[in-house]
Amino acid sequence: MALLACLKWSTLLVVKHKFHGRKMKPEEFKQYLADRGVELTDQKVTQFQQYFKFLVETNEHVNLTAITAEEDVYLKHFLDSILPLLELPAAFVQNARVIDIGAGAGFPSLPIKILRPDLTVTIVDSLNKRIKFLGDLVIMLSLDNVELVHGRAEDVGQDRRYREKYDLVTARAVARLNTLSEYCLPFAKVGGAFVALKGPRGESELQDSATAIAKLGGKLRTNQVVTLPETAEQRMLTVIDKVKATPKKYPRQAGMPNKKPL
Repeated sequence: MALLACLKWSTLLVVKHKFHGRKMKPEEFKQYLADRGVELTDQKVTQFQQYFKFLVETNEHVNLTAITAEEDVYLKHFLDSILPLLELPAAFVQNARVIDIGAGAGFPSLPIKILRPDLTVTIVDSLNKRIKFLGDLVIMLSLDNVELVHGRAEDVGQDRRYREKYDLVTARAVARLNTLSEYCLPFAKVGGAFVALKGPRGESELQDSATAIAKLGGKLRTNQVVTLPETAEQRMLTVIDKVKATPKKYPRQAGMPNKKPL
């Protein structure tokens, strides 16, 4: 049975909070999760605090994010990253192997890992400075079973140590969906899935990606629209099941998926 075969899709539960505009304080972040049935232990609260502080400190000399205000980071990085976990909980089976492509400062995989320490996480990123930041962060947060891979998705996706080895592949607004599918689907094992976190253009991108998804062994499961709390900002969670093996010629050599999308 495919990983998501029993998944029950639902719309975003709207919980009203007195947020300050389009921001979220740490205590509001904790309360929002509690209202969604996710309890933040003191340890997890501390891990998110450490994550924020180290992100902002490192960002002073390494370009990691344009979002640095605490209330923005908690809403637009931390909460945004865990939307798949909140909306698609059945996708994150116990002890699943998850790979995050182009994670940058660790989004979405590390906020998810904090909430679900049972997951085994691999992060692929092409910039060594970001990998160094992530390595230091993983040690600081005492996160086990996290592997960091410095390389391009096109190259790592042809490495048999990583190719078709994962229950779940995640990526957050790295590229257009047809290109992103070529980066990501080769990592998912048959029966696994790829979850793309996209912005409001995700719907049009999906229409342009049908051929690529089919060629790469994928099949659309759902394209779910969610909204960040107390904002008008829409997110699209596109879930693609891996129904057959990806042909060996994909992903193509570095640069080709972006220059000539399928």
